[in-house]
Amino acid sequence: MTLAAAAIQIVAAVIDDGRGHVLVVRKHGATHFIQPGGKPEPGEGPLQALARELGEELGVVLRTDSAVALGSFSDRAVNEPGHRVQAQVWWVQAEGIPQVQAEIAELAWVPLQPPHGRVLAPLSERHILPAARRVIGLAGR
Repeated sequence: MTLAAAAIQIVAAVIDDGRGHVLVVRKHGATHFIQPGGKPEPGEGPLQALARELGEELGVVLRTDSAVALGSFSDRAVNEPGHRVQAQVWWVQAEGIPQVQAEIAELAWVPLQPPHGRVLAPLSERHILPAARRVIGLAGR
């Protein structure tokens, strides 16, 4: 019997363009697009970690006052085979124009409603974007 690996804890963002599209990113060497975000550093709160990750990966500033919690979701990790990822996710607004930086190879704006036009990680496709559709839909977008 094998023991399940501990889940990789991350924070992730849903950033929408107000026209039915959300931002996804693909890391260097990866095939799947994921939500922007990453692993908190020791002592960082979730939104602090998200602000740092968005700055490092995309060069944008998180508007922490805009953050709406979408929930905590788990699925298999596409970039760490044999692991699961556990994400705390927020729908947020960011200042600036997202640009590829750090470990990000590509970014894309995909439709919130399927088909998304890109290969998405299961966490995004099965959990995060459905939750975002419910919340953004309630916000009148």
